[in-house]
Amino acid sequence: MPASATTPGLTVFFPAYNDSGTIASMVVSAVLAAGRLTPDFEVIVINDGSRDATPLILDELARVYPQVRVVHHQGNRGYGGALRSGFANATKEWIFYTDGDAQYDPWEMAVLWERRAPGIDLVNGYKISRSDPFHRILIGRLYHNTVKLLFGLRVRDVDCDFRLMRRAIFDRVTLTKNSGVICLEMMTRIQQAGFTITEAPVHHYHRAYGKSQFFNFPRIARTAVDVLKLWWELVVRRQPPPRAPRGTGA
Repeated sequence: MPASATTPGLTVFFPAYNDSGTIASMVVSAVLAAGRLTPDFEVIVINDGSRDATPLILDELARVYPQVRVVHHQGNRGYGGALRSGFANATKEWIFYTDGDAQYDPWEMAVLWERRAPGIDLVNGYKISRSDPFHRILIGRLYHNTVKLLFGLRVRDVDCDFRLMRRAIFDRVTLTKNSGVICLEMMTRIQQAGFTITEAPVHHYHRAYGKSQFFNFPRIARTAVDVLKLWWELVVRRQPPPRAPRGTGA
């Protein structure tokens, strides 16, 4: 595909932790899907201290595909640490990210890409339906409704990790969390900064490989504490939000 002066660049990145059963197909799909959207793209994978074959698979993918770059964390920094690393390493105008566990389809980034427009800063995916066990759906709905109320969020799906956003957002928004509450921190800070958010429906699939890092009682308890700390920091103690900026370009 010839380069185009009117087509913006795109960084696609995945946080990956022990995703050896899914990460290869996700990366290959991302290379093919991104190549249909723009000639100027890169695919970055953040290996967050994986203990399985994930690092070897990623190094081989980077050897085969020149658009693929791998960032290896020597130890596990947590989901938030992996996302922060991905955002810090992105070089293109737009950033798309999703998880490496194949519960979302990289080909559907085209759905978000089509929603770009002047004045739109972030396209947030929302799950058409959730393909998880009943207890996870129940906990997810409770979490979603609670944090929307606590933080005043105006998006349909706070925890859908399928997002397309302008890299320029991070000139004004600094993320600090290393745990899973980083998504809540990110969406709250972006909304408070006045950036414009639109939404698009995406499919969610059953987890076919690996085990969720989040759905166990100790992790749920820690998340509840982290959410309350974040609420105190961002909602109770924050200064009035700045005036909403105009869109950051086409």
